[in-house]
Amino acid sequence: MNITGNTILITGGGSGIGRGLAEALQAKGNTIIIAGRRERVLDEVTQANPGMESMLLDIQDGADIAAFARQAIERFPALNVVINNAGIMRPEQRIDLPTAEETIATNLLGPIRLTAALLPHLLAQPRASLVTVSSGLAFVPLAATPTYSATKAAIHSWSMALRHQLKDSPVEVIEIAPPYVQTELLGPQQAVDPDAMPLAAFIDEVMAILEAAPASGEVIVERCKPLRFAAENGQLETLFGALASREY
Repeated sequence: MNITGNTILITGGGSGIGRGLAEALQAKGNTIIIAGRRERVLDEVTQANPGMESMLLDIQDGADIAAFARQAIERFPALNVVINNAGIMRPEQRIDLPTAEETIATNLLGPIRLTAALLPHLLAQPRASLVTVSSGLAFVPLAATPTYSATKAAIHSWSMALRHQLKDSPVEVIEIAPPYVQTELLGPQQAVDPDAMPLAAFIDEVMAILEAAPASGEVIVERCKPLRFAAENGQLETLFGALASREY
């Protein structure tokens, strides 16, 4: 991915990893559009970062995604990078069907729908990037969040397959797999959990990897490598048990 001179759309850009990437990428000379459902939060970010744009998007609503994509192309015809970052993570006791369905709609159907709507435009660009955000839990699931872990495993597989399908096109597919990071994904306590990776450190390492253009198409920070390569290293069951024993 060329790290500068892009027009970049970031879903879930109002907080956490999305906001961190938005600010870091703007500092590199990119035009940034953040999208999300909370207008107040988006406004706070754009006011703190002059020149950053925002658009409202309900990532769970297929019709809204289609309309949003049309508006985004009209407003930003140079759009050439999409970062599918929006996501939710909620604990489930056994099978919590409403939570499972909402998680799948947000974390899996949302990126697929948005990509389907924007891919023809991206393919028409001289160069473009489609970025997905999975998780270390795509490789070692967290028992407390089974559907979240499943959606991230699906995003990993989907990214691999799409990367192969688009290998001879102008669109590269990049997957970012975060470890446990100090955000509010699981609530305010996560943002101050000393066991979580500081957000600024995570963003810095991601930016360095993006600039180095990983040949694998995967952005895996050092903190996430034990999870990413757990199966290869014979550590899957050990790490699964360790995660399952923790309280979140």
